[in-house]
Amino acid sequence: MEETLNVQTQENGQQGKTRANSLDLLSPRLLLHLEGAIVLLASLVLYTLHGGNWWLFGLLLLTPDLSALGYLAGSKVGARCYNLVHTYLLPGVLTAYGLLGGKELAFLLALIWFAHIGLDRALGFGLKYMTEFKDTHLAHV
Repeated sequence: MEETLNVQTQENGQQGKTRANSLDLLSPRLLLHLEGAIVLLASLVLYTLHGGNWWLFGLLLLTPDLSALGYLAGSKVGARCYNLVHTYLLPGVLTAYGLLGGKELAFLLALIWFAHIGLDRALGFGLKYMTEFKDTHLAHV
């Protein structure tokens, strides 16, 4: 199965179309999906090993998606809000705070956050472009 991708070449910056084999095990899209699945799995394992409360996990797993409310203020604000919450940067900072400061709850919350982002990536939901909500770095969903 093949699909056509719009790509920009590095040499001349021209837009063009190329064929991408969706069965290519080293395609960027597949690698990003697998990366997300690994982050999700690692988060679940660590959450289990640290005795996290599964009710709390279930309650908070989709909380980062509240950042999509930024789209009420327009595509640019919405994409910025969504992307800020859906990168590994902030949960990484929260992880450091939790581990270095001995704050177990902060660490567990960071794991839930990582799990959410990993799940999104595994399912194909990526960071948003400012054009519209459906335009992501992984695909147009």
